[in-house]
Amino acid sequence: MGSPAGPPIIVIRRKKGHGGHHGGAWKVAYADFVTAMMALFIVLWLLSSNEKVKKSIESYFQDPTGTGKLAGTTMAGKGEGLMLKPEDMAKLKDRIEQAMHQLPKFDQLKSNVEMTVTSEGLRIELLETEKGLFFESGHAQLSPRGGDILRLLAGQLKLLPNKLLIEGHTDAKPYSSDTGYTNWELSADRANMARRVVQESGVALDQIAQVRGFADRHLRKPKDPMDPANRRISVIVQYAEAPPTGAEKAGAEPGKAVPKAAEAKPAGEVGTKAPKGAPPVAKH
Repeated sequence: MGSPAGPPIIVIRRKKGHGGHHGGAWKVAYADFVTAMMALFIVLWLLSSNEKVKKSIESYFQDPTGTGKLAGTTMAGKGEGLMLKPEDMAKLKDRIEQAMHQLPKFDQLKSNVEMTVTSEGLRIELLETEKGLFFESGHAQLSPRGGDILRLLAGQLKLLPNKLLIEGHTDAKPYSSDTGYTNWELSADRANMARRVVQESGVALDQIAQVRGFADRHLRKPKDPMDPANRRISVIVQYAEAPPTGAEKAGAEPGKAVPKAAEAKPAGEVGTKAPKGAPPVAKH
C-alpha cells in the first residue's frame, strides 16, 4: 500500500563567497610590503645625498630641537648648508657652554675657557695658567684636561657646516733653544696639535680652513706681555661669509698671509725661523 502523495521537498543551497574564508589578512601583508619599500627608497636616497644632507639628518636625531636645523635640501633636491650667521652665534655659544658643564670639575677651569662673538665669528679661547693647564711649559704636548676640552668642542663643531680657524699664541717670553726653535714654532705646533685632536674627534678635514701660529704678535694682555693668559689656543667658528681680515682692511692683497704670523702646515711643518744669533733665554 503506497504512502499518500504530498508536496515535493525543495532544498535551497546558497554558495558563500571566499571573502569570509580568509578575511582581510592580505591587507596587513600588503601594508608591510609598502612600508618596506618606502624604507628601501629612503635608504637609497640617503646613500645618494651629499655630506651636508647626511650631517643634517645625523644632527637632527642627536638634537631634534637644535642642530638639525643647520642644513637641509631645496625643492630641487640639492643639499645647501645653512651656515651660522651672526644672530645664531650666541645660541651656539650657549649650547657649547652647556655641554662643557658635563666635564668633571669644570667650575675650576671655566675662567680659563672664554667664548666671545666677534666680527670674525665665535672665538673660543683656552687660556693658560702659570702651571700650564692645557700645555706643558715650553712644549706642544696637550695635557689630559686640554685634550678633554678639545674633544668636547669637536663633538659640537663637527655638526656645523661653518669653517674653523685654529690659532696658537704665546706670551712675550722668548723661547730658549740652541736649535733655532722659537715662539713661532711653538705657537704653530700647539695649534697644529689642537687640529689633530679635533680631527680625530670627528671634525672633517675640509672644515678646517687655517691653522695659524702668531707667537707673541697678538697678545691678549698687551700691558702685561708676560701674563700666562697670553699663552692660548683659539678656535674660531667663521660666519657664512667671513668679513675681511685685518690684513685686507689694511690694504694687503687677498689670499696672502697675515704679516708676522706663521701658518702651520698639516704635516707638522712650522713657520718663520728666528734670526740667527738670537740670545737664548728661559723657557716658558
